[in-house]
Amino acid sequence: MLTTTEILKKVRELEIKSKKLTSDLFTGEYHSAFKGKGMSFKEVREYAAGDDIRFIDWNVSARFGHPFSKLFEEERELTVMLLVDISRSTLFGTTHARKRDMVTEIGAVLSFSAVNNGDKIGVIFYSDVVEKYIPPKKGKQHALYIVRELLTMEPKGKGTAMQPALRYFNNSTRQKSIAFILSDLVDAGYGDALRIASRKHDIIGIKLYDQMDQVLPNAGLLQVQDAESGRTQWVDSSNAFVRHQYEQEFFRVTEYAVTHFKKAGSDLLHIRTGDDYVKVLQRFFLSRNR
Repeated sequence: MLTTTEILKKVRELEIKSKKLTSDLFTGEYHSAFKGKGMSFKEVREYAAGDDIRFIDWNVSARFGHPFSKLFEEERELTVMLLVDISRSTLFGTTHARKRDMVTEIGAVLSFSAVNNGDKIGVIFYSDVVEKYIPPKKGKQHALYIVRELLTMEPKGKGTAMQPALRYFNNSTRQKSIAFILSDLVDAGYGDALRIASRKHDIIGIKLYDQMDQVLPNAGLLQVQDAESGRTQWVDSSNAFVRHQYEQEFFRVTEYAVTHFKKAGSDLLHIRTGDDYVKVLQRFFLSRNR
């Protein structure tokens, strides 16, 4: 457990790092990647040639006996939500950082990007249950509070399940939001919930993985423990077939995520621990702008 002094020091470090990244990299990219996605109803006026017929207000038109169109205006502020997986599988990491550390950093960068652009930011922390909900708000103090929680939240749940978090998000967030899911996505059964949430919200998955999630090193007989169930077993890592099966399981889990995010019409980014996540986010924002 971190002491209060260590937490404050970490928050400060993340704030400085995030501020630099936000001002150097994400000002234009972040905004134009998402602005204009949300429209709010403004008023109705008489239908004019060239108006989109999908926006005819049939009730008003029937009342007055001729067609009226709904007018919309671009929403000036966005609501950004982070769905943060704090299950025990994210505590794994062999190069540079654990998956959880990467989740914290990316969450901090996105939080400061949002508040620096005058947008609201909120968080749903989850394991196999919803652990905590922070409603979306604006302002630097709110971002700092989120970063403190990112650093210190401990899961009460024993496993990983994104489905309850997606359901909770869908039911608790009325307006259209941009949601970043930060997780290693070692999970299944979330396809339907993701599809339903994607109808209303703009969802971006960020899958974090460690090189050892994919490749088992040839290191002889190893005793391994499941971080979530606590179950231990012996694995012969010198056996080529065992290493192959291990890698195939990684690809199967990844393929599941790719398929279901694609079906939902949502974006999915892959970031390995130790990789430059800034470059990945930048590339993504720029591709969105095109």
